[in-house]
Amino acid sequence: MSETTYVKAINGALADAMRADARVIVIGEDVAEGGPYTTTAGLADEFGTGRVLNTPISESAIAGVAIGAAQSGLRPVLEIMFIDFITLALDQIVNQSAKAHFMSGGQLTVPMVLRTQGGGGQRGGAQHSQSLEAWLTHIPVVKVVMPSRALDAAGLMAQRDRRPQPGRVHREQDALLQARGRARRAAGRADRPRADGAAGARRDDRGACRGWSARRSSPPSAWPRRASRPR
Repeated sequence: MSETTYVKAINGALADAMRADARVIVIGEDVAEGGPYTTTAGLADEFGTGRVLNTPISESAIAGVAIGAAQSGLRPVLEIMFIDFITLALDQIVNQSAKAHFMSGGQLTVPMVLRTQGGGGQRGGAQHSQSLEAWLTHIPVVKVVMPSRALDAAGLMAQRDRRPQPGRVHREQDALLQARGRARRAAGRADRPRADGAAGARRDDRGACRGWSARRSSPPSAWPRRASRPR
């Protein structure tokens, strides 16, 4: 089986999702032109700018539009270009996306995916090199995935649509975007994409850890009942 790069695996998974479901849209800065890492390259050519929407440089607005679109029946994939700027969208993610289902008594769902990338070692500067995903793992209901290889990147993106989820963060490592690997499991091989809800470490022949994939555990199936007051 031919190999591809991590970034092309994500691009292919996005295209497959958009072909399979007309409700899937992509929103973010420069996404119609492919973005700074070509993750969304070619999507506007195939699906049009009505489904691949460029936005102003406003992370709060990007997240807000995506949340509203998701509540209205679409399945947006929004891109925050660098995880450093997730700080500008935290109110939307924490207080709107993550809580809409609970606060509406189950009437609203927010089936969206937030894509972002980050990490140091690429000379991106102090405001383009952080790893802030740990903040997001502390938000109830929000799920964070961190694929370390092309197979997991494509597989986890493909799993995003199996059930409505009130906010899922697909955090990519900029140092891995051009790393090569298989995007689909070869026939007869035991090697499989990382399952949703599982974590693992990838090691080279010398035993050195080359990457890891993780996702926080699923939220409780039901919110705990309010404790009754003692009489």
